[in-house]
Amino acid sequence: MRYTPAGVPVSEGRLQHSSSQIESGTERLVEVEIAVMGLGESARWLQAAPLGGAVKLTGFLAARSRNSKAPVLHVNSIEFLEGNENGSILQEEG
Repeated sequence: MRYTPAGVPVSEGRLQHSSSQIESGTERLVEVEIAVMGLGESARWLQAAPLGGAVKLTGFLAARSRNSKAPVLHVNSIEFLEGNENGSILQEEG
């Protein structure tokens, strides 16, 4: 975790998602990895998330910066899941 000059906590990491989805009547394995960021209380919750644990995140997508249009999921809330076969996995970025 790091802090902004104003003292706001910031936590960054990566989210891995894997699930089976139906597309045009055919089952398809979907796998994706995306950067995540939490500020304030969300940063504290992201830091508390166990690496490799299943979580449900809600938030919004935004460009990483003015110069990089790579998407980042800005986390507004986090739900810790147990026994979820098609959950998401949070990884700390270092």
